[in-house]
Amino acid sequence: MRDPRFDILFQPLQIGPVVARNRFYQTPHCNGMGNLRPQAHAAMRGIKAEGGWAVVNTEHCSVHPSGDLMPEVLQMLWDDGDIPPLALMVEAVHEHGSLAGVQLAYPAYYNANRMTRDVPLGPMDRPVSGHHPVQVRAMDKSDIKALLCWWKAAAQRARKAGFDILNVDSNFSTIAFQFISPRNQRTDEYGGSLKNRVRLLKELIEVTREGGGDACAVSVRLIIDELFGTEGLRAAAEGIEVIGMLAELPDLWDLVVGTWADDSPTSRFAAENDHEPFMAGIKAVTTKPVVGVGRFTSPDTMASLVRRGVLDMIGAARPSIADPFLPKKIEEGRYEDIRECIGCNICVSSHFAMTNLRCTQNPTMGEEWRRGWHPERIAGKSSNATVLVIGGGPAGLECARALGERGYGVTLAERESRLGGRVTLEGELPGLREWLRVRDWRVTQIDKLANVGVYLESDLGVADILEFDADAVVLATGSQWRRDGIGRAAFKPLALSSGLPVFTPDDVMGGNIPSGRIIVYDDDHYYMGAVIAEKLAVAGNDVTLVTPAADVSSFTVNTLENIRTAKRLHERGVVMVTHKALVGTQDDQALFVDARTGAAEHREADALVLVTARLPRTELFTALTARIEERQAGRLRRVSCIGDCEAPAAIFAAVYSGHRFAQEFENDDPILRRERINLAA
Repeated sequence: MRDPRFDILFQPLQIGPVVARNRFYQTPHCNGMGNLRPQAHAAMRGIKAEGGWAVVNTEHCSVHPSGDLMPEVLQMLWDDGDIPPLALMVEAVHEHGSLAGVQLAYPAYYNANRMTRDVPLGPMDRPVSGHHPVQVRAMDKSDIKALLCWWKAAAQRARKAGFDILNVDSNFSTIAFQFISPRNQRTDEYGGSLKNRVRLLKELIEVTREGGGDACAVSVRLIIDELFGTEGLRAAAEGIEVIGMLAELPDLWDLVVGTWADDSPTSRFAAENDHEPFMAGIKAVTTKPVVGVGRFTSPDTMASLVRRGVLDMIGAARPSIADPFLPKKIEEGRYEDIRECIGCNICVSSHFAMTNLRCTQNPTMGEEWRRGWHPERIAGKSSNATVLVIGGGPAGLECARALGERGYGVTLAERESRLGGRVTLEGELPGLREWLRVRDWRVTQIDKLANVGVYLESDLGVADILEFDADAVVLATGSQWRRDGIGRAAFKPLALSSGLPVFTPDDVMGGNIPSGRIIVYDDDHYYMGAVIAEKLAVAGNDVTLVTPAADVSSFTVNTLENIRTAKRLHERGVVMVTHKALVGTQDDQALFVDARTGAAEHREADALVLVTARLPRTELFTALTARIEERQAGRLRRVSCIGDCEAPAAIFAAVYSGHRFAQEFENDDPILRRERINLAA
């Protein structure tokens, strides 16, 4: 039963001509499916509606070919041919009684129009974002007039598709905000004073209203603070004033802060509800509903924001990905079942990879249509087979949980005295505490399953496993960091002298910590090298992080934390060196070559920490497979590896691996749908 404290979250809310059934608002978010994979996109959004999100929005939806973000996979409403894919999503959302919103957008400075080859348009003449050799042309009055026509036509198409809410996007990458920003240097009636700079947004709201007609609500997604100092829009200076100027024009205000990296910071660098300070004073200048975001996972935080009048609706992208059924679980009082977002931003990386959405907590995300997976339901067992899962890390926990949900008899054996595997170890590193939610949620769910037995301090050998007499054995025994230097930059072991002690992340996480002058060599390029360097620096060591890549923690560009990572390391006194590949050690020196020129150099150190690659622990697999081949394994006929034991990767991949095994166990024909181009017409 729901706690009455949270009743306020389930009060309906009027948004112009439509009514939201509760206060949960899935804000626009990218997903890597978009217009290229419309069936997968529709199924994913439909699951959100089924899970209780009263409003479910698309991602960025371009209104014209001159606002082309390809190869990024997003949405578009350039002509009537774009209506059917979006109508598919609307139908999926309406099926569960939710409102469907479309984020109408026209990018500026962030689009090189690589597919359409149209000249990009914006407030001023300047290069596009990134290093594409293309410049934006400053819009003249005829361009602005054309834009308003394109926008109105897109709004009309959105209405034909069945959308309930038309969102005017004034986010960091879009035309309306580029005009509003103080960095707009125009001297006509669209530049200079704030009133002039807001003019285009006002006109876009008006044509959206005209195009959408009386049945559609109009919302505005607006940055209220650029987090760019005196050169950018600031909430206290002009941000709230913008809302005051246009206070009653839209039917809802959807507010964000800064760029995407600021709007969606990882948990390493920002806690839940970090945007609330920017929301102060907004409700005093408008009577319209206000939505904000802040990686909300706590029902208490959500209810407090609405009760105190800070927000009228709880906006969420990442929490709705981690748990599409978050609203329904709060409504039903199942708080311990909420699959809380860990703020790792692996979901964001899917956009840059242009692939179906991934999530560390929710392995079914992006697979709703393609594999037929549902976050809350799974097919029942096919037999009375028993399964022994060895290893209680992220893969083993998810595998045991999902098999248990299917009804199989499962035994989970973990050699350590606590569950979690690498998640438990990494959760103690700087900034990664919230990643323990991966372990904790699964342990909570397993504790509810009478058919799943968990045994700690059970270091099983081949004889123990065979004596157990299970029908299937699943090895989730993880991996270990290499000590020989093999990684992306080195294909064979390096010549490492005994004069320079070598450590790995396993040593550091296990308490065997070096001291003095330490070189952390990062050929992994995700978070591990940086957090190890930070941990060692905080302990008082002289730390240098060296990488053969062009940037430290280079993959974190895709998780929006690359700049924050570099700043954090700088604050901790870590020296950062790029483009240097380790080739060996000699006495107390680490030997490097420039990854571009081959020029040699050496660095003196007291210790070297190698963050390069990992080796899967497959000894049990090899031994058990041999026994099966020799027909000396009793009734055991199947042994499988999952997670890092199969192929070391990030935690999200381990969870997915465990879940996929459980879904496909005793299933000879698993679903894998593909979206094909139909040339029949």
